[in-house]
Amino acid sequence: MKSTSLKEILVVAFFIGLPFAYLASIYESLPAIIPTHFNYKGEADGTGEKSTLIVVSIFMSFVSIFTYLIVKNANKIDPKKTSQSPELLQKIAYLIIVFLSAILLVIIQSATTGSMKSNQFLMPLIGLLFAGLGNFMHSIKPNYFIGLRLSWTLEDPENWRKTHQISSKLWMIGGIVIAVCSPFMPFAAGFIFSMIVLLVMIVYPILYSYRLFKKSKA
Repeated sequence: MKSTSLKEILVVAFFIGLPFAYLASIYESLPAIIPTHFNYKGEADGTGEKSTLIVVSIFMSFVSIFTYLIVKNANKIDPKKTSQSPELLQKIAYLIIVFLSAILLVIIQSATTGSMKSNQFLMPLIGLLFAGLGNFMHSIKPNYFIGLRLSWTLEDPENWRKTHQISSKLWMIGGIVIAVCSPFMPFAAGFIFSMIVLLVMIVYPILYSYRLFKKSKA
């Protein structure tokens, strides 16, 4: 595993610091009480002090850094001791930290507008995350941290390989479809559409891998 470089530190610091910079730029203009919770329609149904945004930002930053370190160091802590490509782990770690930073920006922006525009921002971000992960899925070796970690995929390298090959294609296509289509749909339709696509993206590979497992046992 390569040691942490200055470039890596700067990239991580940039994406961790970006939401804080945005929050600092608008903090004084925020009212004392802001929306802190939104219902399924994206409408505010809970309020709190604006300092809540600082707490949420700090919490999500810790989550981002923790997740980043787990993914990057998966080779060291994975019980299967599978040697993943360090470059692959680094790319996935970057993808996750960028995604979480973008989500935090959406949360802060939603507090300023009073509505959570999930079709315009949240669903496309989730779609792009799955598309990005799909781009890497076919290269991931069996492990306990990344991928479809099912008992039968972990036990059978061939099952793992085939399952992640089909997942790679499905996640890339499905993620792009969500990112492109959901912003142009009415709120309810866009949300339901995205959830259905996500359900297919997750459930189909599981059923596919289970079918391979049953065939191997037969």
